[in-house]
Amino acid sequence: MFQNLSERLESVFTRLRGKGSLRESDVEEALREIRRALLEADVHFGVARDFAARVKEAAVGEAVLGRLSAAEQVAGIVHREMAALMGGGHEDLRLRTAPVATVMLVGLQGSGKTSFAAKLAGHLRRQGRRPLLAGADVYRPAAMDQLAVLARQIDVPAHVDREERDTVRIAEAGRAAAREQLRDLMILDTAGRLHVDDELMAELERLNAALRPDEILLVVDAMTGQEAVRVAEAFQARLPLTGVLLSKLDSDARGGAALSVRSVTGLPVKYVGVGETPGDIEPFHPERMAGRILGMGDVLTLVEKVQQEHDEAEAEALQKRLRKQGLTMEDLLTQLEKLQRMGSLGKIMEMLPGAGKLAAAGVQPDERELVRVRAIIQSMTREERRRPEIIDGSRRKRIARGSGRSVQEINRLLKQFEEMRKMMKTVARVRKSGRVPEVFRGGFH
Repeated sequence: MFQNLSERLESVFTRLRGKGSLRESDVEEALREIRRALLEADVHFGVARDFAARVKEAAVGEAVLGRLSAAEQVAGIVHREMAALMGGGHEDLRLRTAPVATVMLVGLQGSGKTSFAAKLAGHLRRQGRRPLLAGADVYRPAAMDQLAVLARQIDVPAHVDREERDTVRIAEAGRAAAREQLRDLMILDTAGRLHVDDELMAELERLNAALRPDEILLVVDAMTGQEAVRVAEAFQARLPLTGVLLSKLDSDARGGAALSVRSVTGLPVKYVGVGETPGDIEPFHPERMAGRILGMGDVLTLVEKVQQEHDEAEAEALQKRLRKQGLTMEDLLTQLEKLQRMGSLGKIMEMLPGAGKLAAAGVQPDERELVRVRAIIQSMTREERRRPEIIDGSRRKRIARGSGRSVQEINRLLKQFEEMRKMMKTVARVRKSGRVPEVFRGGFH
């Protein structure tokens, strides 16, 4: 995500390092590179120009504060202005509580509306809403089937009518079904076209007039850059849009749409799609996204992802068990499964500060290693998972055969596990005594 832009901006800040003050000539040179980087990222020309002007106004003549270097100070200014460019703060959906709130998704064909409808339904369901998906795309073959399949995957009801051709009747029937099933939200998936045309807009205008939805959200493909902004302007001219959903942001190495759409249209980006599964959705936080672009990470979103998989009662029980019995292979397997549910290791690493430098150095997480470790642990008996010390030579051979791995890999995992268990015991003693052993002084690495 944003890899090309992140690398270009990092090179700008690298050149500024070591300078003791922010001279105008240094700032001018840096801004030329920043403006060029934004244009290469397919950011709207006017947006790139105005952004550079605001950074210059904030940076020129500003003294280097305390222990901050010129590069760090410029990076801070760029972060602040970039967050403001994308909207400043997160704007969530504004939905009525009764009887049935309505969210209508619109956009061109291929933008990812149907997938995003399911992503949004799943996300709001986890937030406590009771959504129903309704399909009003009567033109695209199998659109209704796709919506029904996705609805089953996230355990949300779907209203589809493969015989009715009047989209207003379909939408009204969907809202009636939501009321009957005591649902408080209907998310309506509408038809798209390959390009904006009058017939499409007239149909969407009829739906808006009949439903008066709480939110009309435009789904645009983040990878289309400035074209996404032009599409947003065309839809905005005919419909009272309330926000934008960016699909396929995880595949967008440039970032033009994310950086331009708010500034050009005034529409807030509310959610982004960051993968292909129904759970791959994130609320759009401009300040956090700016942090990712500038290699500062996004620890808050990472924490939220952890919390989604976190059960307080379960965590407390795990802590008590660890204190009493120590770490087991069953505990390790459970945590690995939770880690995988949070998304790919690559996406998780993107949220860590300095991730861009690791990627540039060729450090890439190996997803296959998690799969191999899970296979090994799952090939153990329950007793072996709880008491790995009983795993002798013959047991190791059996586990190797069952997991399709070598005995050497079994030995390596058992050794790593034992080291992990020793480390946890040491940390527990440190917490209990309040003393810091010599080996830990100076920090963990």
